Amino acid sequence: MNGPRLNQQTTAPTLPISRRAPRAAPGPRAVGHGGAHAWLQLVLEEPGWNMACLATDCVMACVAVVVALGGIDAVLHPASVDAPLLMLPVLTLLTLYMRGLYRTRLRALILDGLAPAVSAVSVAAMAVATIGLLANGRIPTPAAWVGAWLLVLAALGVGRATLALAQRAARSRRLVGRPVLIVGAGLVGAQMARRLEDHPEYGLYPVGFLDENPRPLAEVGGRDVPVLGTTEDLEEAVRRTGTRKVIVAFSAVADAHVSRLIQRCQERDIEVSVVPRMFDTINDRVDYDTVGGLPLLSFTTVDPKGWQFAFKHAFDRVFAAALLVVLAPLLACVALAVRLTSPGPVLFSQRRVGRDGKPFDLYKFRSMRAPESGSDARANGLVADGLVADGLVADGRVANGRVVNGEALERDMAPGGVEGADRRTPIGRFLRRTSLDELPQLVNVLRGEMSVIGPRPERPEFVELFRQDVARYGDRHRVKSGITGWAQVHGLRGQTSLAERVEWDNYYIAHWSLALDLKILALTFGALLHHTE
Repeated sequence: MNGPRLNQQTTAPTLPISRRAPRAAPGPRAVGHGGAHAWLQLVLEEPGWNMACLATDCVMACVAVVVALGGIDAVLHPASVDAPLLMLPVLTLLTLYMRGLYRTRLRALILDGLAPAVSAVSVAAMAVATIGLLANGRIPTPAAWVGAWLLVLAALGVGRATLALAQRAARSRRLVGRPVLIVGAGLVGAQMARRLEDHPEYGLYPVGFLDENPRPLAEVGGRDVPVLGTTEDLEEAVRRTGTRKVIVAFSAVADAHVSRLIQRCQERDIEVSVVPRMFDTINDRVDYDTVGGLPLLSFTTVDPKGWQFAFKHAFDRVFAAALLVVLAPLLACVALAVRLTSPGPVLFSQRRVGRDGKPFDLYKFRSMRAPESGSDARANGLVADGLVADGLVADGRVANGRVVNGEALERDMAPGGVEGADRRTPIGRFLRRTSLDELPQLVNVLRGEMSVIGPRPERPEFVELFRQDVARYGDRHRVKSGITGWAQVHGLRGQTSLAERVEWDNYYIAHWSLALDLKILALTFGALLHHTE
């Protein structure tokens, strides 16, 4: 089922949409009003957030320098050779500012700021050493200098992580946040509203739409907040909702009208963000130039069959081989536990579709008992006599979905997890909860059938069905499938939204880099700690 066009005046591509029953439209929430809420709003949201980051960095850097020098007395009466270290906190804050770490971001992402923070503190430490050479003819005492460098780096990390976690917790509980108006009540605008509602960690909650000609609810998958009027009603909508931020999504109005709307927002000190047209072709490799007074953006893509991915796949095989050697004792113990606790083979293999649509056999440690009946024997596949061409079940059990192992599966839900009767063994439950059952896929990586990082592979019968249902589903087969991926570390595992999973997978392909792969590896360990299947 391909989504409808956004409007009649644009050729922008459609989004895969997630259909759900509309909720009651929420009114403006009492976020940040009175007492502790007001204090939290001031510290953890704009405009106080950047000041809170600056103050936290300053305090943590000063504490780190005090510890590195040996205490308050050493700071008040420093040896001349170590005196330049007192300038380290100030120089650190300056370099952090120059690296853009005090810029406003929707979310405080710790991993994204790691590399800039390391380089900023390192530059500050080098500057301190240079000051020491110029003032005293030598750098500060190596132990104190290196200690201050490392302690400041660690202290900044602790401080930033604590602040980010506090902000995330407050946003998740809706204690803080900013109301936002969305211009455009079509497919993209509705998708944006649902995403902000489902992910409060962004700190934005939609309070209404502005659109001259809003699309019908059935076409956009539902809207949880009301349409407050047209773009001409901006001032009244701002007054009613108290919003200081507007997101411009696609709408049926002319671009010139939207430009005037943005100017009106800027005149009233209202922050504006824009969802660009052709958003699914845009990545972070952007070059900005001008032709006269006209801006020109150029985008560079990475060829999945080019040298960058060839290097990635070579690294995958080396990494998989090393892990198989290092984890050999663990693999042997798991295999023995599976073999001794239930009858059947140690490994379970299943046909999956990989790069360029080529099928391969994916391996896992067996986590389930052998099927006990004919109905169970159809596990991990479509029910052959329960599926018809349009996705409806013949006996009427499902109005708009599929059947997996005799169980109803909503159309937007991806298969996975426990399907049908729960036949997991006790050791199987543990293996799935810790994802140890996935380790044999290192053999798939070593054989070149998979990558360590990439979109999760799906079964052939589902691939054929999803190609018809979900826009751009087939794009994920441009790269090798992965053991873990960008969608999985964002919680899209098992029976979760298929549309969102496709969106995250295609984002990964468009924005791929070795740094992104390393980030996903780091996030995978955190995701495993919260995995409860």
